[in-house]
Amino acid sequence: MAKETWKPGNMLYPLPAVLVTVADNSGNENIFTVAWTGTICTDPAMVYISVRPSRYSYDMIKKSGQFVINLTTEKLAKALHVKGMINIQFIVCGEDDVYVIEVNPRSSRTVPYISKVTGIPIVPLATRAIIGHKIREMGYTPGLQKEADYIAIKMPVFSFEKIRGADISLGPEMKSTGECLGIATTFNEALYKAFLGAGINLPKYKNMIMTVRDEDKGEAVEIGRRFDALGYRIFATRGTADALKEGGVKAIPVNKIEQESPNLMDLILGHEIDLVIDTPPQGADHARDGFVIRRNAIETGVNVLTAMDTARALVTSLENTDIRQLTLIDIAKVE
Repeated sequence: MAKETWKPGNMLYPLPAVLVTVADNSGNENIFTVAWTGTICTDPAMVYISVRPSRYSYDMIKKSGQFVINLTTEKLAKALHVKGMINIQFIVCGEDDVYVIEVNPRSSRTVPYISKVTGIPIVPLATRAIIGHKIREMGYTPGLQKEADYIAIKMPVFSFEKIRGADISLGPEMKSTGECLGIATTFNEALYKAFLGAGINLPKYKNMIMTVRDEDKGEAVEIGRRFDALGYRIFATRGTADALKEGGVKAIPVNKIEQESPNLMDLILGHEIDLVIDTPPQGADHARDGFVIRRNAIETGVNVLTAMDTARALVTSLENTDIRQLTLIDIAKVE
């Protein structure tokens, strides 16, 4: 493949996932997916990727100092002869395989949010681009635009409490029924406002339940420690409670729902639990305890999280936001 020279631009944003290829000094090669990537600078052109030290390719990049970002979205758009806007849905399988679910020549639901926050009328501009107008003709310069004064976070909104019998655990299929926007001058306040908009309003009683699968117990210790520092009382099933205690986190063991009272169901129905963190195992079915716990929690107004990264984001927003001094921003005046 011949080398291509690109002008500085904002080709990597927004992008759900990219394929990164690497090689070490011994000639070993690998390809893997990265979701955290973007542009650092346009002149000189610089990009970044975020790779966990535990990943196979981390040492290869560290030793060679090189990696290649493969712009899957751009290639798909060119291959399909799309001019204007394109919406692509990816699914990442493991750490190495990316599949395309669908490609649509249309605006996604994210675009109006971006237009509102940046003040750039993206849909009208894209429409004019489709019929042959150039970016410069429309009063804009290709590449990065002026950085906004605010940080905005879009968060999905779910309506599981209105859908009887539905499992709230998340997978590749879309289950959200809407979105909300958190906007502030700092990331953590914007994140907290987004959680508020999605219906997660903490704290109330500062009581929570944790029951996680074995592979999540290491992360559960860190997250539990942070909630404990915020003054939360943590109830946990025996296995999770043992892991928390081994990690130095105070946890109150509680019986599973099929065991004698007091058990998890008694706690949930007592209406004094703020939050349930329950990570279901692969292939979870409706007969398992986790499904019953999640359904009853949602139907009694308890917040439920089924992914550790969401729990980490929530505790981060709680740690770094003074909920008594939230800023008020007039979205109609944001430019």
